[in-house]
Amino acid sequence: MSLDPRIAEITSRIQSRSAERRARYLSRIDAAIPGSPYRGQLGCTNLAHGFAASPPEDKFRIKTLKAPNIGIVTAYNDMLSAHQPFGAYPDIIKQAAREVGATAQVAGGVPAMCDGITQGQAGMELSLFSRDVIAMSTAIGLSHNMFDAALCLGVCDKIVPGLLIGALRFGHLPFIFVPGGPMPTGVSNDQKAKVRQQYAAGEVGQDALLESESQSYHAPGTCTFYGTANSNQMLMEIMGLHLPGAAFIPPGTELRTALTRAAAQRVVQLVNGQPSFAPIGRLIDERAIVNGIIGLLATGGSTNHTLHLVAIARAAGVIIDWGDFESLSHVIPLLAKVYPNGKADVNQFHNAGGMAWLIRELLDAGLLHEDVHTVMGAGLRQYATAPVLDAANKLGWQVPPVESSDPAILSTAAEPFSADGGLRLLQGNLGRAVIKVSAVKPEHRKVRAPAKVFESQEAFLKDAKAGLLNQDFIAVLRFQGPKANGMPELHQLTPMLANFQDKGFKVALVTDGRMSGASGKVPAAIHVSPEAAAGGALARVHDDDIINLDADAGILEIEVEAQIFDQRSPATFDIDLPQYGMGRDLFGNLRAVVSIAEEGASFLTLED
Repeated sequence: MSLDPRIAEITSRIQSRSAERRARYLSRIDAAIPGSPYRGQLGCTNLAHGFAASPPEDKFRIKTLKAPNIGIVTAYNDMLSAHQPFGAYPDIIKQAAREVGATAQVAGGVPAMCDGITQGQAGMELSLFSRDVIAMSTAIGLSHNMFDAALCLGVCDKIVPGLLIGALRFGHLPFIFVPGGPMPTGVSNDQKAKVRQQYAAGEVGQDALLESESQSYHAPGTCTFYGTANSNQMLMEIMGLHLPGAAFIPPGTELRTALTRAAAQRVVQLVNGQPSFAPIGRLIDERAIVNGIIGLLATGGSTNHTLHLVAIARAAGVIIDWGDFESLSHVIPLLAKVYPNGKADVNQFHNAGGMAWLIRELLDAGLLHEDVHTVMGAGLRQYATAPVLDAANKLGWQVPPVESSDPAILSTAAEPFSADGGLRLLQGNLGRAVIKVSAVKPEHRKVRAPAKVFESQEAFLKDAKAGLLNQDFIAVLRFQGPKANGMPELHQLTPMLANFQDKGFKVALVTDGRMSGASGKVPAAIHVSPEAAAGGALARVHDDDIINLDADAGILEIEVEAQIFDQRSPATFDIDLPQYGMGRDLFGNLRAVVSIAEEGASFLTLED
C-alpha cells in the first residue's frame, strides 16, 4: 500500500526544515569516506600500537590493510542484568569475523547506569547526562581510526541513544546495533504495581516490597515491562539498525548467539568497497526518524524518546520537535498493549507476533516508510520477518502468521486499541509539555484543580503521608529540569498519585522533570519547557492557583490574570550552586549549557 499522505506531508515538512543542516552533515560524511581502509592513514608506529596485543592471525590481517577491522563498542558490566550477557559477545564476534576473513577488536567501553537502581537517589541526577557521556565515550573508542565498521552493544535507557548519537558522528562508518534480549517473565507487572501502591499506602512492609521486586527483576536480560530499554530495542529494529527480529530474543539461547554472529558477519559486508556499503549517516535520514516516531506511537513507547529521538535526529542533521510527534500521533493508531499500557510484558508481545508482525501491519496499512535503507539493504519489508533456526542450526527468517496469536496484545490497524498514538503536546501560559495518555483512562485526561507546589519528590511524599493532600489537586514539581539538577525521573511519585486517584480524587502532575516509559494511569504533563530554573512559568506558580490540564484539547494553563502572573517574583534556584555527592559536582558546567528539553536536553555540540 502507498504511504499515508499525512505521513508523507509531515516527513516533507521535516525534510524542508532540515535541508541545509542535513546537506552539511552528508557532505562531511562524503568527505570522510575516501580514506578507507582508515587505519591506512596511520603511521607505522601508530598502527603497531593498534595491533600489538592481537593474536598472530589477526595481527597479520590488520597489518596488511586488506581485511576489514570491526570495532566493538560495548556497554558491558555484570551488575546490570540487561548488560551482563554482553560479557561473552566479544569472543563470539571475533570468531565470527575471522570466519569471513575479517578481524574485530573491542574499541572501547561506555558507562551503563540503571535508572531502576538510581530511582529516587542522588545518582539519578546523572542519568540523562550519561547519554551524552556515552556518546562522547563512543567517539573516544572510535577515535583511533582503526576501524572500517562497528558493532554497538547496548540495551538500556540512555545507553542506546548515546551509542547512536556517537555513531552518527562517525556517519561514514557502517554500524549494526546488537541487543541482549529480555529476561524471562517474572511476577506480573500488575501485581508488582499493586505491591508498590500498597507499600506507598503503608499496607505492606519493606520485606514484602523487596520480595515482589526480586521476583520481577530476577535474571540476566532487560526488565520485561515496556519502558525506555525495550522502547530502544523497538526503535533500533524499526529504524533498520538491528538484524530483523533481534530485539526480543532472550539471552543465552542458540538463536540469540546466531543473531550475534550474523551481525558480526553482516557488518563486514557493509564496509566501503563492498556492493552493499551502508554508512550509518546515510541510513538514518528523515524517513528513518519518522519511522522511529511511528514505532514509538504504535506501541505506546517511552516518553523519554521525546528527548532522545530529538537529540538522535540532530546528530544526523535532522530537526524535529514535539509538534512532529503530535502530528504523527493523530495519524498512528495504538496497536500494542504492553505494560504500562496493558497487562502483557515484552515476552508476551514477542510471542504474540512481536516486531515482525507489527512492522508488517504498519507497512500494509501505509503507515511506515518502506523505501528506507537498512543494514539489510534497501527496503523495510525484510523487517516484517522473524528469525528462526532450522534443523541444522542455520539462521533464517520467516514471515509471521497473518493473525496475531493474541489480539489482546497485538491488534490490527483496522481495529486498533486506540485511534491515535496517545502522545500529546500540551501548550499554554505554563509552557510546552508532553503527555502520554496510552494508559490514562479518558475520564482522567482532563483535570482542573488547585496547584500544590513542590521542589522535591521528598516534599511531596511528606505532605502526602501527613494527610495534607486528600483533595483534588495538581502537583507542580519544579526545578527538576536539565539545568536545575539533570532532569531525574520522578517515579517515586507514581504509586502515591495513583493511590489518590484510586480514592476518587482528580489528580495530575505538572513538572519540568521526566517520568519515562513507566508513566502510567495518572495524567502527567512532563518536560515542561522552558524549565523553572531557566525562567519558565512554573517558577511563578503558587499553591492553590487553579491549573487546567486538558490532554484532549492540548491545554496547559494557569488561571491567573496575565498581568498579575507576569508581575510575580519567580521562585529562585541557584543553578551555580554546587551539588555534591555521587559525582554530581563534576557535571556543574554541563548543567549550565544544556539545551532545553524540546531540543533534546543535550550538552553536546550537535550543530553542523
